[in-house]
This record gives sequence, C-alpha cells and structure tokens, in this order.
Amino acid sequence: MTPSPKPLPLAGFALATLLPLPLLLLGAGLGGVWLWAAFLYMAVLTILLDQLVPLTSGAAEGAEFPAADILLVTVGVGALGVLPLATWAIAGPGPLGAWERVILFLAAGFWLGQVAHPAAHELIHRPRRELFRLGAAVYVALLFGQHASAHRLVHHRHVASDEDPNSARAGEGFYRFAPRAWAGSFVQGLRAESELRRRGSRLGLHPYFLYVTGSLAALVLALAIAGLPGLLVWLGLALHAQSQILLSDYVQHYGLTRARLPDGRLEPVGLRHSWNTAHWFTSAMMLNAPRHSDHHAHPLRPFPALRLPPEDEAPRLPWPLPVACALALAPRRWRRLIRPHLARWQAASPAQDTGA
Repeated sequence: MTPSPKPLPLAGFALATLLPLPLLLLGAGLGGVWLWAAFLYMAVLTILLDQLVPLTSGAAEGAEFPAADILLVTVGVGALGVLPLATWAIAGPGPLGAWERVILFLAAGFWLGQVAHPAAHELIHRPRRELFRLGAAVYVALLFGQHASAHRLVHHRHVASDEDPNSARAGEGFYRFAPRAWAGSFVQGLRAESELRRRGSRLGLHPYFLYVTGSLAALVLALAIAGLPGLLVWLGLALHAQSQILLSDYVQHYGLTRARLPDGRLEPVGLRHSWNTAHWFTSAMMLNAPRHSDHHAHPLRPFPALRLPPEDEAPRLPWPLPVACALALAPRRWRRLIRPHLARWQAASPAQDTGA
C-alpha cells in the first residue's frame, strides 16, 4: 500500500524560494561560482529534485500559517531589492565579465518570474491592505502593475472563457496569446477598476494612476543607477519576468473552457478549468502555484494548504510547470505534446473546444 503524501513544512517552501537570493547577491558582487550556482539552481537543479518525491499533500484544512505571510513579505522585499541590484551589476561599471552579466540576467529573471511572481500573486489575494500593496508594488516594479487588478477582477471571474484575455484557446500559440493577454488584461482591468469607482465601491486614487506612475518611477531609478544601459537592463528583466507570468497563464488554462448555462451565464469555476502539476520541488519554489485548480476554487486559501486534485477530477500536466512553459515556447511541439492530454478533457466535457 502506497503511503499517503505528507504536507511540506513551511521551512521547505522557505528554503526552495529563498536559497537563490544569497546566491544572486553574492553573484552580483563576486561573480564566478555564485552566479553559476544561482543559474543552475533555477534552470536545472529544481527540475532534477522534482524527480525525487512525486508530490506532497496540502496542510490540514483550517490550519493557521502565521509564518507564511512573513515568507511572502521576505520574497516581495527581496524582489524589490534584486531588480536595482541586478541592474547595477549588469549595466554598471562593476567587476563582472560579459558572460557573467548574461548569466546574472538569466538567473535574476528566472527568480523574478518563478518565485517573486507567485509571492506577489499570493500577496494580492491577501485581505490585509499592506500585503496587497506590497504584491502590487512588485508587479509595478516589473512594469506589470495591471496584473494586480486584472488577475483578481477579470481573470478569476471569467477564467476559461473568451471573456478572459489570460485564458489561452485550444490551438492558440503562445506568441499570439502573449500580446492579446497583455493588452487585454490592461484594458479589462482598467475597465473593472473604473466600474468599481463609478458605482462608489472604491474611493481614492485610481490604481492605474499608481501603476503607471510607479512604473515610470522604476525606470527613472534605472536611469539613475546606470544611465541608458540601466534603463535597458531593467526593461529586459521586467520583460523576462513578464514572459514567464504570461507563460504560466498560457499553460495553466490552455484549451480549457467553461460551459454556458441556459440563462447565458458561465458555469461556476471548477477544478476542471485549470491544469495542475504534481512535482514537489518546483511547486514548493513557486509557492504551490502549480496547484492551480484549488487556487481558483478557493482564491483566499493560503498557499501551504492548497491541494492537488485527483487526476480524474482535474487535468494534470505530465511535466513540471517550468518545463511546460519552456515547451510552450515552441508552439508546434507544444500542441503536439499537449493534444492527447487535452483530448481527455474535451471528450469528458462537451464545452471544450476542439481546435488543438
């Protein structure tokens, strides 16, 4: 009899998410082995470690996680420090050689997209205002502030439908999806926030004013750090991270659609409307973001408690999420590999598109 998987302790999440930070800090100042350690951790080691343990369970329902928010704040503050530090080390007159600067760019970008983004995503779902603001600040620094509004007000409401710009259609390649998702989330998030203010549900400055001015301030900081090269590096790191955010959205909802009810409304969001992965270490590093079905079913559930639904209840990818995102960069190969997995859910639900 196979023993039941045990919950991953919070220390496991902390180790997986925070270990790259000192490697990046040392690499930015000293280069050499520290840079390679940070890069190989993000690009290779995490995938290898996934093979050691297939999955872990979620923590007990109703358990309290006072240290979980501390971890999220640590990652969020770390992201706000990594961006200017990496910009200085890559674009400034520091000691790093040309190839070391490239390695730092890749390693920092991977950490921002695969660790800082999941932490910011958790923070914008927290009810405490100061936590939400920190998560939004991370997205603003990544020049992607609209995500703090569009993800909560548009994506969670319209996921797996044509009304959600961040749900990829079956057969749609990533390079067609990405600009549609970026522009659509900006516009629809703006529209949703403006509607809340029109109805009097929200007061104060429009958040999009803060998103735009905050991003402009980040770019001014980049200029102050290292002039035009600093500006270009900050832009590059932001685009690197944004591409990973969009890849995650693309992979985690690819081809899955919700049915229309007789009254024209969409069916309720269910476990079948998101792809999941069971790989333990990348899930820990990404704060259980790959347990995406449970997050959509329970948006306020803390990340240590997210559950992995059985394979007959929710679609599951055979690859770790970072690997699936890498495969999606080759659209033809991605469509060929995902087709049999998507076909299972298309056959089980008449609402599913058949364009893959």
